[in-house]
Amino acid sequence: METLQWLYVQYDLEMYARVVVSAILGLFIGWDRSHRNKPAGLKTYMYVSVACTLITLVSIYSTKLYSAPGNGTMMDPMRLAAQIVTGLGFLGAGVILKDGLKVKGLTSAAMIFFAGGIGIGIGAGFYGIVIFSVIIAFVLARISQRVEDVQHKRLGK
Repeated sequence: METLQWLYVQYDLEMYARVVVSAILGLFIGWDRSHRNKPAGLKTYMYVSVACTLITLVSIYSTKLYSAPGNGTMMDPMRLAAQIVTGLGFLGAGVILKDGLKVKGLTSAAMIFFAGGIGIGIGAGFYGIVIFSVIIAFVLARISQRVEDVQHKRLGK
């Protein structure tokens, strides 16, 4: 009986760890945006990442809990994750602004979508690829910013 209880504790700790990792990665992305005085910042990205992790965890673990081979109940663990993508599109559209011929907020919208992907990935337990993706995206975003800064100086903008 104690072995079974220990398995449940480990199971729960894994879920809590996923939420914490997702929150930290969301804050990391939000910090970058907040540092640049962009519309969505620390809390926005953290909330998006954690919410997506939570929804993914609920989806995956409820499938294991509520579907049983003998009773004819079939559940798709990624159905809720697919609905997350729709919600992220709605959130992203909310930060895109058009001012005459200029469009602002596309990067913020893309990063909200990215934060959602982080939440879904961490919720599903894919730590390695998600952390790798965040690091690669952050490094390449920094390089891109430097390239854009050089181009703007060259063009006199």
